Amino acid sequence: MPSTTRTQIRPRALLHASGGPRYAVALTVDAIGTGLLRPFLLLYGVMVLRLPAPEAGIAMTVGIVVGLLCMPAVGRWLDRGARSTVVAASMLVRVLGVVLLLATPEGSAELFTMAALFLGVGNQTWPAAHAALVATVAHGRERDAALAAARALRNAGLGAGALLATVCLAGGTTALRSLAVVTALAYLVAAALTWSVRVHARPASPAAVVAGGAESAPRMGALLAANVIYAFCLNVPEIALPLVLVTQMHASPMWPAVIFVANTVLVVTLQVPVTVLLSRFPRRSVLVVAGAVLTASYLGFLAAVSIGHGWAAPAVAVVSVLCTFGEIIYAGSATALVTALAPAHALGRVLARFQLSTGFGLAVSPAALTALAPHGPVALWGGLAAGTLLAACAVAA
Repeated sequence: MPSTTRTQIRPRALLHASGGPRYAVALTVDAIGTGLLRPFLLLYGVMVLRLPAPEAGIAMTVGIVVGLLCMPAVGRWLDRGARSTVVAASMLVRVLGVVLLLATPEGSAELFTMAALFLGVGNQTWPAAHAALVATVAHGRERDAALAAARALRNAGLGAGALLATVCLAGGTTALRSLAVVTALAYLVAAALTWSVRVHARPASPAAVVAGGAESAPRMGALLAANVIYAFCLNVPEIALPLVLVTQMHASPMWPAVIFVANTVLVVTLQVPVTVLLSRFPRRSVLVVAGAVLTASYLGFLAAVSIGHGWAAPAVAVVSVLCTFGEIIYAGSATALVTALAPAHALGRVLARFQLSTGFGLAVSPAALTALAPHGPVALWGGLAAGTLLAACAVAA
């Protein structure tokens, strides 16, 4: 049954729940900086440092893996009461990564790997630290809306940064180095603003920390396992659809670009309204609905690719809107559910485990998607549909 919770949240209350004006500016600057460099880090390694693409790719993977391995320590740090300090640290670590990137001489795979490692640690640390900060200053549905607003703001910043970087790419090596400098400055400004917010929580007692870890692990296990499969949806517009449209259907590269832009615009404009609208329902039920919508979209892709080549690409683009709605519902409910279920004294470790499951899903999904695609649409879209449906059933149970 729907709850009677009010679903209208005023902008001023939402801004306060999101950490305040300075923190909102910090998030915007950080997102633009990330958008300037993250999508083009591989190009920097190949074009500026003259590294072979496989070496640059391995370095980036190492950075992601090390970032994930750091999450348990981040969770313990958060449970000792740190909030804005951890968020600022995630930004400063990326400053070090970019500085290392700028200092890397041509052909040095080792230093590029170190730079990617620092960037990976910062990128993986930020989501859990940010969610813990928001959970400290806001509660209930205002907290859910604040988390959704931060995601929308971050997507807008990433999109704006990527657009600026795309325009600058015509400048070649000099432009890429300039982008790196601007990114480092952006991270530095964002870290200073975040540090000035000074949000802390009362640290848990040692006994509560031990008890919280034992209590939350069994309760969260199924949800975190299901989240690995849910996270695949975040890579569908970037990996699965371009792979299918361009390499298998031989459609124009325009279609993946249109789908990606539409996905970004929909997330930016609808994330908060959809999250607030669905806040009248239990978070777990909303997450189950997200799984059902994603499953339906994957089956829709399976049907779309079987249409004649003249209509298949437009059909895939239409179905991608349904997939984006599933992503919006998932993103608005998953972190909110985990935050609501986590004991206060174990919030940091639970959010760290959640980020670990999300990061693992994002790390393995490119390999899984590219492995399934050559076996045909049924293997790719049918496999995604079956996996996501099982994940939704696990959440429901």
